[in-house]
Amino acid sequence: MPVCHTGGRGFEPRQPRLNPPRGTTHQAPPATAGGAFVFFPGSAPTSDYHVPVLAAAVRSWAEGGRRAVDATVGGGGHAALLREVGADVLAVDRDPDAIAAARARLGEDGIRYSTGPFGSAKVLGTVAAFRPDRILLDLGVSSHQLDAAERGFTFRPGAPLDMRMAGGRGLTAADLVNTWPVERLAQAFAELADERRAKRLAQVIVKRRGNAPFVTSDDLVNAIREALGPRSGPPDFARLFQALRVVVNQELEQLDLGLPALRAALIPGGRMAVITYHSGEDRIVKHAFREWGRRCVCPPGQPVCTCRGRPLGRVLTKRPVRPGSAEVRANPRARSALLRAFEVAHEG
Repeated sequence: MPVCHTGGRGFEPRQPRLNPPRGTTHQAPPATAGGAFVFFPGSAPTSDYHVPVLAAAVRSWAEGGRRAVDATVGGGGHAALLREVGADVLAVDRDPDAIAAARARLGEDGIRYSTGPFGSAKVLGTVAAFRPDRILLDLGVSSHQLDAAERGFTFRPGAPLDMRMAGGRGLTAADLVNTWPVERLAQAFAELADERRAKRLAQVIVKRRGNAPFVTSDDLVNAIREALGPRSGPPDFARLFQALRVVVNQELEQLDLGLPALRAALIPGGRMAVITYHSGEDRIVKHAFREWGRRCVCPPGQPVCTCRGRPLGRVLTKRPVRPGSAEVRANPRARSALLRAFEVAHEG
């Protein structure tokens, strides 16, 4: 459906279509190496706030869990699944609105709540004290956050350039595009959006903000169109808006900091699963899981092992689990989701 302009300076020179590009994704092999358990990608139940991605795979991974942490609870879709498999749940989110929505949906029976980034000292202390055997991270933006134009995560006309997840605290996306130099903007777009014309886009942004500051999504979309050409469209807008969101919320830094601490909080035999939507996020998770699964992490060529000398556990997903075509049709926002899982070593 074409987007109707409702405010701001307007898109130049045409209105975009918000329909996702057509295409399908391929399901991952049904079983992991070693036969640990089987993932079943499939359709997900719906929620007014959050459509839980890869629900069947999450349920399969969670089976047998008794104390589970949903470290990015959103509106509670995955937390509801964790509770359905019999686990007591610790629900965490940096967005107070998300915690309020999850509490309204799930109540207080068998679930407790903690507000803050999962990599913060406060939340990590709460998680460690909970002694979980399952920890789930879904690193996407919730459907409610995307649909609430005032939160500024969308490129719909007239939306403010905000993108903050933490309830209005910290720098906004507008702050970044209005103050950062060309080099810093170009680096963000190149590294976080894989944009080949990153420097050109950064130059266009700096030129345009000299005439008037960036305030709404229209301003950034128009800059993208000038830099990338008239054929640029929603897939390009989505990539580049996401890159700014990742920077605004320091998402990669949180992931780097939080992953090892969350792994350390799991009891022996516990499992971690991470759902990513961006190559930078997936790379961090993949490399962390791979290193944790290695017996030796000494530098190559070192004659004597001086490291831990044992794996910290095993990777449960030889390849990431992807949503099936039916789920992507039902929930197009799931199309880039990848799930990776790790199991902490048992004692002895």
